[in-house]
Amino acid sequence: MTTPEIPPTDPQLSAERLLETESVRSQPTAPALLRPEPSGPDLLDPFSNGYGFFPGLPGPEQAAQQALWLVFSRDSLLLTEELELPTTLPEGAEGEVYLGLQGEREVWAARLTADAPEGQKFFRLRGLYGRVPDWLWVLGGYGYQIAEWDRTHQFCGFDATPTVRADHERARRCPKCGLSFYPRLAPAVMVLLTRVHEGRPQILLCRSPQFPPGMYSANAGFVEPGETVEHAAHREMKEETNLDIRGLKYFDSQPWPFPHSLMLAYTAEYAGSEIVPQPEEIEEARWFFHDELPSLPGRASISRRLIESVVGERPD
Repeated sequence: MTTPEIPPTDPQLSAERLLETESVRSQPTAPALLRPEPSGPDLLDPFSNGYGFFPGLPGPEQAAQQALWLVFSRDSLLLTEELELPTTLPEGAEGEVYLGLQGEREVWAARLTADAPEGQKFFRLRGLYGRVPDWLWVLGGYGYQIAEWDRTHQFCGFDATPTVRADHERARRCPKCGLSFYPRLAPAVMVLLTRVHEGRPQILLCRSPQFPPGMYSANAGFVEPGETVEHAAHREMKEETNLDIRGLKYFDSQPWPFPHSLMLAYTAEYAGSEIVPQPEEIEEARWFFHDELPSLPGRASISRRLIESVVGERPD
């Protein structure tokens, strides 16, 4: 399993490992904490006004009473037995970071290395999808990335001087050399390739060696320095499957805080060549008819929505 400190070498692994044991097919839904009913074009955006969260700086020096606390132990989030956020900081927590406002209430993140307080429990953030409201799941991912970035940038990478937080932007600075450190973000491009074969539509799905048995997903890879996202889409497909693409069309994006990716999803048309999987990266790449699909990623990942945008919604 990829640790929060080490970025994965395979974004498909990062985006799909939650699927091994964290099924969301029949999980109960928690109460919609502080969430107004969303409406309009921002229906699916937990960072929109419809869900009431506003990232912000500078923050207050001290948390207000009844502030909402995102408390992490590695990649697990502290919640009450009712799957709600705690409103007091547990004893022994450290690294408090102000995140912004949820409605009119402050939101803070912190870390706890001790056991969870009585009546509360740590839940792996990935496994909470479908069990808590969408706004809370995405907000948890945001808080996790900020808390981990803050924890891992306590010292300057150039001269080892302790860094300090900037007041008006999300950054840590070295007071000695002036070097600034911002939250890390690794963009990754995902492409679902389509074609018509024998008069029937097909999609290309790939299998990483790290996937659960029988699972396939759309091809994905990290954007390299100096590339556009479109260039990366062509390069990754050629490198990992030997296939050429055309007609690249943007679908949607998804922040993916495991540990710090931004997934950018596209569809494209097959433009030639034969499948040759890249050794150690792709175990198998195959064309599938829409009514003969294998096991797919869970609904927490954008890859599932990307596939269903082409073939229609699939039963779990």
